[in-house]
Amino acid sequence: MEQTLEKAPRIEVVDALRGFAVMAIILVHNLEHFIFPVYLAGSPGWLDTLDRGVLNVVFTLFAGKAYAIFALLFGFTFHIQTANRKMQGKDFGYRFLWRLVLLAAFATLNAAFFPAGDVLLLFVLVGFVLFLTRNWGDTALLVASVVLLLQPVEWCRYIAGLVNPAYRLPQLNVGDMYARVAECTEAGNFGAFIRENITLGQKASLLWAVDAGRFVQTAGLFLLGFYMGRKQLFAASETNCRTWVKILIVSAVAFAPLYTLEEAVMQGDAVIRKTVGTAFDMWQKLAFTSVLVSSFVLLYRSPKFVATTSGLRFYGKMSLTNYIAQSVIGAFIYFPVGLGLAPYCGYTVSLIIGICTFLIQVRFCKWWLGRHRQGPLEYIWHKWTWVGAVERRK
Repeated sequence: MEQTLEKAPRIEVVDALRGFAVMAIILVHNLEHFIFPVYLAGSPGWLDTLDRGVLNVVFTLFAGKAYAIFALLFGFTFHIQTANRKMQGKDFGYRFLWRLVLLAAFATLNAAFFPAGDVLLLFVLVGFVLFLTRNWGDTALLVASVVLLLQPVEWCRYIAGLVNPAYRLPQLNVGDMYARVAECTEAGNFGAFIRENITLGQKASLLWAVDAGRFVQTAGLFLLGFYMGRKQLFAASETNCRTWVKILIVSAVAFAPLYTLEEAVMQGDAVIRKTVGTAFDMWQKLAFTSVLVSSFVLLYRSPKFVATTSGLRFYGKMSLTNYIAQSVIGAFIYFPVGLGLAPYCGYTVSLIIGICTFLIQVRFCKWWLGRHRQGPLEYIWHKWTWVGAVERRK
């Protein structure tokens, strides 16, 4: 089989935005101690106040939003790959399925060092929706995305509760699984740590995603990113600029009432909190995510902003390498199998560690990409994606 490489040029703002998302993810993960909730005890009052402020600011800005950007750009990247193959008269779909198999291997590597926190396996499972919809029209993609982002499963659960007062939500016991994984992490046995993470940890992560509505949301974000790629919304043009301004205004206006409604809904009973509450939580976070994305894209039209955020572009080009590397680094810093610093790090110190890790990774990315076309894991993923194909460059 012959593959002719006639690829569209990279869109720099997408690389930078992906870098921004991974940077935000690493900051959130450091504050969470990579799902190992052991923190500094007995800190002075001023530090405790600072820690709470750091936690609130970072989680308000990035928690649930960075992940959404990452998922959105996964769908966008699928469009680029599909479009490149279509220009050659070929279907990328089955090659994409093989690419998901490879991603499952990377997910296992990441999960080995990230107790119950890996998201890549979720991307693998939900990625099938992109394969199934790859030949759909633009309108169908957009409608499907909107329907999924409306969280239909949560609304069905809510209606079931209204119809049958005895209705109870499924008990997935995710909390118990997290506790067992944390106990294994705290024990400090490296072999057991790895084994528990890639088995029970992955199970806990996926069941948490089910409980939190992440499966349906991720599918919606994948399709939305696919649609945005079809419409070339990240291309630099005056028309797109006006579109992003409209998105910014609508999202900013929608965020406050959605957030207020979520707060009100969360005062209800358990079924309402876990159904309607989940839907409103997803919506207010999606609105804020849209504010972040549209603001970033609009600011990227400024040469000064591009220069200031240049490191993010390199960081985004090696997003898979950086995402997995930060899990390994986090495990080494915080867990008993490494330095075991979690009990000595409050939120402020953890944020500083996250920022330092990010800056070190950026320097490594610049050095590596100055000598190679792709990051190390990106190269492996690309090379094995096209195993069996003959590449002919033009």
